[in-house]
Amino acid sequence: MTDYGFYTGEYAGSSIPQDAWPSVQRDAGAKVAQYERIYTVTWLGANSRDMAVCAIADAMYAFERLQAEGGALQSASVGSVSESRAAVSAPDTSPAAQEREFYRCLCMYADVYRGCG
Repeated sequence: MTDYGFYTGEYAGSSIPQDAWPSVQRDAGAKVAQYERIYTVTWLGANSRDMAVCAIADAMYAFERLQAEGGALQSASVGSVSESRAAVSAPDTSPAAQEREFYRCLCMYADVYRGCG
């Protein structure tokens, strides 16, 4: 199990608060375990599996924040105060886009064989 000390120390992560780490780490660890079940995964170094868990956890947390905040803000007003920003296309947070990002994170730290045989 990848702990928060590894996340902040070895991985040098800073986007996930300590109180959110246990649930995000659990989900990221489960995603890595899923990849290990369906593919042949060869880790590139001694801490590669933990690094992949951290990278996927960062991505999961970012997707969660984007979805919780409703995407990119274009305009808002409260009483007499209003704010507008240049139209920015919202990032793709679809399940397919998330899966692609999680797989990309895995591949930074592992060789993944997806074929048969």
